[in-house]
Amino acid sequence: MGTTTPPRTLAEALRARGDESLAGLLRARPDLLNPVPNDITQLATRAGTRASVVRALEHLDRFALQTAEALAVAPDPAPYDTLLSLLTGDGLDDGEQRDDAGAAVTAALPGALATLREQALVWGEDDRLRLVRTARELLAPSPQHPSPTGLGPTVAEATAGMSPGRLQEILAATGLPATHDPVSAVAALSALFTDRTRMAELLDTAPVEALSVLDRLVWGPPYGEVTPNPTPPVKWLRDRGLLLPVSTRTVVLPREAALHLRAGRAHRVPEPVPPVVTAAAERDPQAVDRAAAGQAFTALATVEELLKLWNGGGPPILRAGGLSVRELKRTATALDTTEPVTAFWLELAYGAGLLASDGETDERYAPTPAYDEWLDLSAQDRWTHLASAWLPATRVPGLVGGQDAKGRALSALGPELDRSAAPGVRARTLALLAALAPGTAPDPEALLQRLRWERPLRGAAPTAEGTDLRSRLALWTLNEAELLGITGRGALATHARALLDEGEGAAARLLAPLLPEPLDHVLLQADLTAVAPGPLERPLAETLSVLADVESKGGATVYRFTPGSVRRALDAGQAASDLHAFLAAHSRTPVPQPLSYLIDDVARRHGHLRIGAASAYVRCDDEAVLNEILADRRSTGLRLRRLAPTVLAAQADPGSLLEALREMGYAPAAESAEGDVLITRAGARRTPPRTPPAPVPEGPPTPDATLLGAAVRAIRAGDTAATVPRKDPTAGPPGTPDSRPSGTLPRTTSAETLATVQAAAMTGSSLWIGYVTAEGSASQRVIAPVRVEGGFVTAYDHTADEVRTYPLHRITGVAELAEEGEG
Repeated sequence: MGTTTPPRTLAEALRARGDESLAGLLRARPDLLNPVPNDITQLATRAGTRASVVRALEHLDRFALQTAEALAVAPDPAPYDTLLSLLTGDGLDDGEQRDDAGAAVTAALPGALATLREQALVWGEDDRLRLVRTARELLAPSPQHPSPTGLGPTVAEATAGMSPGRLQEILAATGLPATHDPVSAVAALSALFTDRTRMAELLDTAPVEALSVLDRLVWGPPYGEVTPNPTPPVKWLRDRGLLLPVSTRTVVLPREAALHLRAGRAHRVPEPVPPVVTAAAERDPQAVDRAAAGQAFTALATVEELLKLWNGGGPPILRAGGLSVRELKRTATALDTTEPVTAFWLELAYGAGLLASDGETDERYAPTPAYDEWLDLSAQDRWTHLASAWLPATRVPGLVGGQDAKGRALSALGPELDRSAAPGVRARTLALLAALAPGTAPDPEALLQRLRWERPLRGAAPTAEGTDLRSRLALWTLNEAELLGITGRGALATHARALLDEGEGAAARLLAPLLPEPLDHVLLQADLTAVAPGPLERPLAETLSVLADVESKGGATVYRFTPGSVRRALDAGQAASDLHAFLAAHSRTPVPQPLSYLIDDVARRHGHLRIGAASAYVRCDDEAVLNEILADRRSTGLRLRRLAPTVLAAQADPGSLLEALREMGYAPAAESAEGDVLITRAGARRTPPRTPPAPVPEGPPTPDATLLGAAVRAIRAGDTAATVPRKDPTAGPPGTPDSRPSGTLPRTTSAETLATVQAAAMTGSSLWIGYVTAEGSASQRVIAPVRVEGGFVTAYDHTADEVRTYPLHRITGVAELAEEGEG
């Protein structure tokens, strides 16, 4: 057996891979699957496109990216030893290169190279490693795009266009013999700069100031500005080619000279090992779980309070979408929290499908029908619903208050808050927390360093906040996880670990024992307040929220009874006796006399005045009360006039009249056209059924095993169709070479196509066909015809690995497959 021929192109390298390796490439770079390539050649072409290569580079970790950057400044092709030397140095740097760092690079390089090979960014054997051309163009140094290595162009690149006379002057200044042409002059200068001994001798003769200039340029950037009359140290370097001109005022340190000064290293600090996520604090795991559970309960209460606040219809939606700054501040005041935290709760409810636009002409936010279903769930199930909606969400509340690319403000619930990188950063941040011991809170800076190593994000510039978006997303994840109860005191809680590893059911089971049980009682006090020493059962909480106003929240909630709150309960249809019975049934302390007197006093005056629609009228059996209202200056704006001794008419709507009289100290009641008292309950405005907002994916989704298997089979079959030997209908006897270019679609007439397909169906042979789909895309297929009738051919398609039916008029041509030994 002869030795295997090394691949000459990326397509040949991919063709030599096994199916599992091809599936790994498609899994790592799913953009290559859209659409499925026809064959290996098309797959290699697509893998070398700029957009696909950029995406692949952005998904490399720091050391894999450093390996690719080192290959970009190495000769093409480069042997493995040359690559290793660029990453570890040549060991002649006076001890600056530590042995342990070199050992770490040596140990990590095979893995990094395997990653680059798997993603088709590097191909070739170890003695001829080649970086994909597009990746080399992106990573190689250039004046427009400096390399992260800090290296400049090679001597050959920097001297392109330099006059032969100037090259000979440089050779003479360095003590090299003259040459007969520029090519040999450049080669001689390059050889000098790459020879450690001769280069050291040259630098030994350099002035100290010249060495200082080199020290400033050696680690980049390699470009410097000079004056028309440079200083003697710069002139010494320029005369010897250690600084080469780029323009009349700019010089550059050539790559070979910089590598000598760096002891052969492409990077100042190779990072083969990911940074360790260190602990900021070690806490008791049980204390962490309790803290997280307490915050989880607070999250449920806050979301419920928010949606109850908007139960009758929330604030209007801005024309451009989202919530106005004024409404955000108003909501934050009502929730007794800050605006950024309020934005998080709003986005959480919106992402969970509990809040949406009502879709009316005058659009407003309102709870969805799913909110009522959510309320019926147990506390632990409500939490898992919120947490499961938060994990994959691409909307980023932390952006609220900032500006978009056009300088427009970003509003809560607005349309410009999606960031496709958010779910990945969130998942990776929580995975790093889960990798720590239970109860361990990470150091945020160490966590950010690890995330930057895993995805260095080439070319990402810091934002106005001083950090890149990925780092800000990680910090927001830590803050939001604490608010939601995913973490407690900075450490990942046990129920959150279960949510990430096992799903909602396991998380709910672990969280349930940690949540407080709802109470069925309150403590009434003589100062017209009630204290709820914990969370209340929902019916009790709802009734009490109508009968009293919340005065303070915390571990215990304090409610205050006022004439207005009691009147609100009476307006909702409660009688005074109902209120007395309610308080007696749910108070662990006797009902104080002041509270009983308050209820009776408000109930006695409630409904004495009746408001109806005329535009509006006031009706009262006591004429003296109406006379008092008419005489009150505060009623002037209502434009009241007497229609009868017990009836006043107003030029105002009933709602405005009702509010005005209440502000004047009366307790009117609204009545219907039939004279019955209208019962006003808290509104329950709901949107039509809405689906939660769909996350915006970051590129194509990762394909599953079934799709990968089918795609690999299709690519293999298409490659077979493109490369299999074929008979030429116009060719001579067997052995006559086929003059048609390899891989081109066959062209035959309709009659020839029909005859060839019918013959293949009778003999059971396979054909190579050119086929055009209904969308107009051309493809090549290998089929085994089974039946031909009615203008269709039914055949086993080797490309799709299934039986299919093809219209004959869409077959552009056919060719018989050559038998073994032919061609």
